[in-house]
Formats: sequence, C-alpha cells, structure tokens
Amino acid sequence: MFPAAENGGATCGPVWPPVITHGRGGTTPTAAPKTPPSPLIFASLSGMRGAALREKAQTVRGQDHPGSEKSTSGTPWRSTLRTRAQDALLQSEGRRAGEQQLEWPWHRPAGRTAQHSTALRSSGPQYSPALPRTAPSAGLRSIPPRGTMNRLTGKSKEETLIEMRSPDDSHSGDDNGHGFPSMSSTESPFPGHSEVDKKKHSKDSVYFRDGVRRIDFVLSYVDDQTKDGEKKLERRKEFEANLMKVGLELETEDKSESDDGKTYFVKIHAPWEVLATYADVLKIKVPFKVNDIPSHQEITVDCLSKPFRLPEQVMNPEPDYFTSPFDKNKIDFFLIDNNETFFPPSTRNRIVYYILARCPYYKEDRKDKDKKGIKRLLNNGTYNTAFPLHDCRYWKPSNDPNCESERYNLYKHWARFFRFYKEQPLNLIRKYYGEKIGIYFAWLGFYTEMLSYAAVVGLICFLYGLFTYDENVWSKEICDPDIGGHIIMCPLCDKKCGYWKLNSTCESSWQSHLFDNVGTVFFAIFMGIWVTLFLEFWKRRQARLEYEWDLVDFEEEQQQLQLRPEYETKCTGRRLNRVTQEMEWVLNRSAADFVTKLLLCWATVALWMALIIASIIGVIAYRLAVYAAFASIMKENSTKLQAVGSFITPQLATSVTASCINFVIIMVLNFLYERVAIWITDMEIPKTHLEYENKLTMKMFLFQFVNYYSSCFYVAFFKGKFVGYPGKYSYMFGGQSNLRNEECDPGGCLIELTTQLVIVMAGKQVWGNIQEALVPWLWNWWGSRKARSHPESLYTRWEQDHDLQNFTQLGLFYEYLEMVIQFGFITLFVASFPLAPLLALLNNIIEVRVDAWKFTTQFRRPVAAKAHSIGAWEEILNGMAILSVVTNAFIVAFTSDMIPRLVYYYAYHPGDSPSMEGYINNSLSIYNISQFPEQNRPDESENPAWFNETIIQTCRYRDYRYPPGHEKEYSHTMQFWHILAAKLAFIIIMEHVVFVVKFFVAWMIPDVPSEVKARIKRERYLIQEYLHNYEVEKLKLQLSQSNGGHAQSDAARIVATERHQVLSECL
Repeated sequence: MFPAAENGGATCGPVWPPVITHGRGGTTPTAAPKTPPSPLIFASLSGMRGAALREKAQTVRGQDHPGSEKSTSGTPWRSTLRTRAQDALLQSEGRRAGEQQLEWPWHRPAGRTAQHSTALRSSGPQYSPALPRTAPSAGLRSIPPRGTMNRLTGKSKEETLIEMRSPDDSHSGDDNGHGFPSMSSTESPFPGHSEVDKKKHSKDSVYFRDGVRRIDFVLSYVDDQTKDGEKKLERRKEFEANLMKVGLELETEDKSESDDGKTYFVKIHAPWEVLATYADVLKIKVPFKVNDIPSHQEITVDCLSKPFRLPEQVMNPEPDYFTSPFDKNKIDFFLIDNNETFFPPSTRNRIVYYILARCPYYKEDRKDKDKKGIKRLLNNGTYNTAFPLHDCRYWKPSNDPNCESERYNLYKHWARFFRFYKEQPLNLIRKYYGEKIGIYFAWLGFYTEMLSYAAVVGLICFLYGLFTYDENVWSKEICDPDIGGHIIMCPLCDKKCGYWKLNSTCESSWQSHLFDNVGTVFFAIFMGIWVTLFLEFWKRRQARLEYEWDLVDFEEEQQQLQLRPEYETKCTGRRLNRVTQEMEWVLNRSAADFVTKLLLCWATVALWMALIIASIIGVIAYRLAVYAAFASIMKENSTKLQAVGSFITPQLATSVTASCINFVIIMVLNFLYERVAIWITDMEIPKTHLEYENKLTMKMFLFQFVNYYSSCFYVAFFKGKFVGYPGKYSYMFGGQSNLRNEECDPGGCLIELTTQLVIVMAGKQVWGNIQEALVPWLWNWWGSRKARSHPESLYTRWEQDHDLQNFTQLGLFYEYLEMVIQFGFITLFVASFPLAPLLALLNNIIEVRVDAWKFTTQFRRPVAAKAHSIGAWEEILNGMAILSVVTNAFIVAFTSDMIPRLVYYYAYHPGDSPSMEGYINNSLSIYNISQFPEQNRPDESENPAWFNETIIQTCRYRDYRYPPGHEKEYSHTMQFWHILAAKLAFIIIMEHVVFVVKFFVAWMIPDVPSEVKARIKRERYLIQEYLHNYEVEKLKLQLSQSNGGHAQSDAARIVATERHQVLSECL
C-alpha cells in the first residue's frame, strides 16, 4: 500500500516529490516552464477563495506562454475552456508523458498568497495540483527531509516558533543541488513580516500561524533529561521526517510558549493532495449530487413533536447528498466547492491518524519493522499525547468566522441537562465525532425511548399490586393475630435461632405482594415481546442511519483498510486474497502456536470466571455464618430496635449486607479483569479493529455476565430450593460444616431477589455516573489550575485540549458495556421488579446528557472512526433477549408463589367456590419438636419468653410434606407434585407463546424500511449513470484527438445506442 522511495527510505504512505517553488520574492519563477500547466488545474479553481482568483486563473489560462506552444505530448495549447472530462483526460495524458510542472501562481492552494510560499516550504514538501492523482511509481524521485528543527529568528524568546524543514533548506545558495531554491536559517518565512505578532494571532485558533493551514492533529512531548532522552529525540526526528515524506506539514511550538514551560506541541496539517490520496485509499464517500428524493413527514406528528425538536440547522448541518467513494482520477465528478473545507475536520483527523498509526520511526539503514506507529511512540514515552483539536471553547463560539463552532452548538443544544427532553442532533454528532460515536448515541437514544413504554407498563403493574393491597388474603392471614399469631415456625438456623411466630413477617408479606401478583406474569410476557420489538425496530433505525451516513456496504469495503498496525508489524508473509485477487500480508504462525495461545486466552477467562464463582460462594458462606449473629444481636437489642424492628429482620439485614459486599467484590474484580482481558486479546493479535473489538467484547461480557448476574441467579434459582426439612437439613460443603443451606425470607424469595436487584443495579448506575462525570471533572480541574489564572487570550487551543482527559480507544466499549449490563437487569430478572425499566429510564435520561457533557467538555476530541452498527453487542442483545424469556418463566414458576396459589385456588380450596382462604395453613407443613436432633435444637436462651415446650409440641415450615404420624411421614404430598407439574407446564407454555410471538413479530417487521431500499437503489442507479456519462465524455475527447471529428461523431452514435443496455446491466 505504501510504495517506498527510490532511495529505499522508510515511508508511511505515497511519497510525493517536493514542488519547485518561486524565488525569494515569491512572485517570479526560477525557470520558465517547458510545458503549459495541466488543464485539470482549472477544474479545482472552485476551491480558491474569492471570485478574483477564479478570474485571474481563467485569464492566465488563455494567455500564450513563452516556450509553451506545444506540450511534450504534442498537444497544442488551447486557450478555450474545456469540459471537466477533457481536462481530466489531458491531465492524464500529461502524467503519462512524464510532464514536470512548476508551481505557477495559479497552482497555489486556495487562499494562499505568494507571500506564504516560502513559509509553506519550510513545513515540509508541498504539493502541486498538477501532480499525479495516483500514487507515483517507484521511479519518482523524492527528497527525504531529515526532520531538522531550525529556530526562526526575528522573534523574542517568548515568541519562538520552530518549524520542521527539509535538510536541503540548510544548503547555502539559491540552488541546493536538486533544483530547489533554499532559504537561509536567518530568513523570515513570511517575506515582509519579520515576526509573528502574537497579539494579533488568536491563541484559540485551530490554524497554523499563517492563519491558512488548519491544524488536523497535535502531538506533544517534553524534554527528557534521562538516558532515554536521546533515543526519544532520535525517534521523534525520524518519525517527523517520515511524516513530511508523506506530505504532512508540521509546525512546532517551542516549550517556552507552553503554559508549563516544558511541553512542545507539534501541529500537523494535511494538504489537499494528502487528503485526496488517502480519501481514495480509504474509499471515503463524498457527495456528487443533491438528493432529489423528497422526505415525507406527517404534519400532525411534526406539530406534536415541535417542543422536542431542535433547530433545523442543528439537526441537519449539511444538505442531503447522493454519495460515491472518492476517486482522485475523477476529482471533477464530485461536488467540490472548496478544497480546504471539502473534507470535514472529522474526516481530516481520521486520515491523519491513519497515517500516524502506520508511519515508521526507524532509520533508513535499519529495517526494524515493529518500530511503527504513534501508538508505540505513546507507549514508550516518545510523545505524551496525540489528539485532534476541538474547534472552539464549548461555552462560547469561536471568534474566527472560518471556524465552525460545532462544539459550542453541541454543548448549547445537546450537552446540557435541561435539554433532556429534546431530541439529539445525531447528524451534528456524526459530523463532529464520526460515525462510531454517532451510532452509539443513536442506539442509546433509541433504547431510552423504547424504555419509556416498558417503564409505563411496569409502573401500571406496580400500581396494580398497590391498589389490590386490601385484596391480599394470604397477607391478611399472616398478619391476623388469630391465624398468623398462633402459627409457630421452626428455627431458621441451628442453635442460635429460636422459634418465632408467623405474624412477625407481616410487613415483608405486604411488600412482597407489590411485586408478586398476577401483574407479574403479564409483565414477564410483555417484556419478552418488548425485547423483540426493541431489537427489530433498532435494526430498521440502524438501516436508515447506514444509508444516511454513507455506511451501506461499509464492512465489506473497509475490512482490509482497517488492519491493525500491531497486526501489520507481525506479518511476515503474503498470499493471494481470493476475493480481491490481490496480494495481502498474512501472519505466519504454526498451528501449535495458535492453539496454545487460544487455549491460554480462554483458560485465563475460565479461571477468572471461576474466581467470581468462588467469591459468590464466599458471599453465600457469609450469609449463612452471619444470619445467626444478626438474629442474636436483634434479640438482645430488641428494645433499642423497637421502632424499626418490624421492618428490619435478620433475613433482610443479612441480604442487604451480603448484597453490598457482593457489589464491592464486583467492582474490584471488574477493575482487575479489564487489564487481563486487554492483555489476552492483544496476545491473540487480531487482524482488524473490528475483530479486535469483537474478541474483547466477548471476553469482557462473559466475565461481566458472571460477575454481575451470579448473585441474582443464586437468589432466584438456588436459595431456599435445597434446604431439606427439620431434622434432615442440607448443609453447604456437606454435613461436616455448620453452614446450613439458606432458607428464603418468610415473605418469599422474590422480595429478596428484588432487594438484590435494586442494590446491584442502582449501585452500579450511581457509581458509574460518579465515575464518568465527577472523576474526569476533578482531574481536569486539577490539571488546568495554573492556566485558569492566565488571560484567556494566552491559553492556546492545543493547550486547552491537552489539559483535558484522553478518550481511549476502549472508551466507547465501556459505555456500551454499561448499557448492556443494565439491559440484562431489566430483561433477565424483570419479573421480580417491574419498576426496573423505570429506574433504567431515569438513569438513561441522565446518562445521555452526562455522556454528552463528558464528550463535549471533559475529553479531548476523539479520532473519528466509522462503524455501520453496534457490532458484537447486537448479537449479545439477541442472546440476552432469548435467555430473558427462560429466566423470567423460571422466576415466575419457581421463585414466585404465583403457581402454588393458583393450584390452591383451583384445586385445593375449601368449600364449593374458589377462594384463597386457608392458603397459609395449607402451604405450611408440620414437624414434631421432640424429633429435633441435638445439633438442630435451639439453645434454651434463644427461645422467646412465650415459648413453652410442654405446651407447644409442633412447629411449621414452608413445604408440602406429610405430618408426623402419617405412614409417609415427612415425604412429599401429592399437592407438591401437582404444583411441580403446574410449574413445568407454565414454563413450557410461556416460553412457546412468547417465542412464537417474538418470531412472528420479527418476521412481520422488515429490517430495512422500503423507503431506504428505494433510496439505495436510486443512489446506485445515479452513480452508474453519472460514471457512464463521465466515461462517455472522456471517450469522445479521446476519439476526437486520435481520429478527428468523424470518428468522434461515430463514437457518439455507438455510445448512444449502447447506453440503455449498459445501464440496465449495471442495475
């Protein structure tokens, strides 16, 4: 992809020969041109600033130049204006003939005067618009600069400016041996301007000091006085020299200019030729025609949504165009009004970062292939930071009329909390941050919108439980002193727990009814369907964004272009790509090496998952060990806890403290595992960025799934299910331990699952928001404490961004992970807590604005990246959607008491009419106290004062077993098997009903809207038609030059005859 220079120098992209510049006056060429300028130059005149330049160029075009009667190819100089296709062809012929062009005044990039030409040279090789539009062959000779830094004189110490110059500039005389005039180190880069006036030059500018070249990227470093300092200096020297070989222009701010007095800033500008070259390489889509398909919007909907909408210029900062991949050989095919603004800043910094990530920093005589890319230079401390610039301060627009001030618009209309009810300016987000971040906010906004429907239904189910409070017959029986007050329950632990009355759980019984009612079943079924609707409608929304943001077929086109530099440095062989039929680099490694690394990676993941399970077992052991302690403490301090004694039970205290400990363990393990996951993913050496993110996503999610959900799975499906019965209890780690398996709260296990869910879910969200917002703000506040005392005019744009927090490559990954974990809480266990979607909705309303505020104000501008979807997260969401149906069915069947109540209501009720009276007595089995083994019998001191063993001879426990004295004493009754059958039947029926509805809904809703399909077809048709017309014009010109006018008319007739057939075949 990157042809080397003829001299074998290390390069990181196409090498362009430096342009032959003017004399010192900036107006007279050093030599008369031997050939006229290529006509294609005038195709880009629209990029020049001002009509005067256009006029001047057209005037010069018609002049007769000395010595330019004919070109080297024999084509006479034409003074008439040609069509764009003719110009392109002539330029192409001139390139084939090996024409060498001088830099005429009309060649100069838009907006630059002759005064600037010498200064531009000093920043590295410049491009002429007449240079070849494709990468030059190896035969083109380039002058590799050495990256020397020369201090420009004519400035005070405080106004020192360092620019990167070619080594040829240091030669004495007007000719440096290569035909290029040089500039002495004592000469000002701007003729007529001996120094740069800092007071007039805005420090908040995003341009070089000439006010013309835009800063596309910034590198920073500090002087290192250690023994590694010389190595770092050498690396920087070679790296920056190679950057200039590619054609990038550099300007360095001396450390005396920085706020701390020790930081250098290297500003990087990508000229038009570099941008055009790499836009062609990266197949960046650019506009070629205004979209002519009208968008249909409902007037009623517009009126209703008007309070929530943003101004049109914010929502749609650019017109809607049909686009096509950029091609340098067809540059006049596209709608280019201005070369300097054609590519937006997000595209410019993406191109520059692509170059930085692949540029080597080894010497020409050494081929250390792994010494490549800005990432390694950041890791070894050669550079401290590398980032693109924000365009202005976020709280006020830029004073520069050429600056877009998009950051200010984002902050004003999007990143403030009181704008929470407004829609998101997704097109502006995409334009400023790139498609990858835009897709994230589009998904987050859509997810939040869909949560509103689930939150409303969940709130209705909760209100149903609240309004049917008085109809709760079983809770009334528990609280009734004549019923629950006379039921003596068996001890909940060995030795330290005494007998207790059922009416002591009156409050927890009422609380359980709020979530454990008929509405729970309905809500579980609804959420199974809601998940499907959410995923299907998101696919449609994503398809629309793919088209609007030019991401259709993105994955297929970009796979090879997104090769990770870390992968490229490890490649040692080449092979033929079966799809592209081109040779590509491959990583040669043996099968044994591949299998060993794969096993090591996944063994590490399994080890950490086992570590989580071990920690969960430790938390369970804690619950079993401290329950008796809580029971004893509460009994001893019953008078002190009288005010809250009815609300705080030993079970609740144990559950809350264990949940808090579990949450702390989750956070600690999460912090440690992140680094392990990144390490083992790096060890696998994934080929592309997409593959890297997918591998890391799966490893992180598997760990997080076990980390966050294991405690909820324990409470939902294991706690209280394997406890045995009095006299024959089950113990953790077998009968040798004293840790008796935990029983559910007397109000049921569902209320405990609700408690666990609220603590982990709410705790994670609160902690996440603190971590996301407060921590970056504190770091930025501390880092910019010195600069805040300086006048605003002295705080440069690059220093302002340097003081912000760095947004890492995995920053967006953690945002997705946080939301997907939340998605699991509201789907996998929603049957136990219908208010979970409401909590998630409130959190996400804050999350959207916190993330927006964080991106806009607290972080450096991320490098723009493309993404056509949310990646592997979509498959994870689909998997969780399917799993949620199963988990909610099991929660309703085995964790809730819904099925036992229904069985009792329809099959075991007393009397002729169904009722719930007597349900509590029916659901409790009887045990003879005298049969308690000694290790299970409570101590005398633990029994309450009202307990008299001579009078009270039996106790009750939650199960369906025959009473003492029965021939099947303590074995399960028939009602137990009826309930178990009903539970299994409910699971099967619910799963099948929900899955049938899910698949039917998914089949009914197309993934791509019909309107989007029509637009895609229309765009493809236009591309084929426009390209066809373009080639026809070129063919006409070619035939007219070779065969004369008769051949031209014949070719036109032939082409016109075949046009319809060609277009049909293309479509």
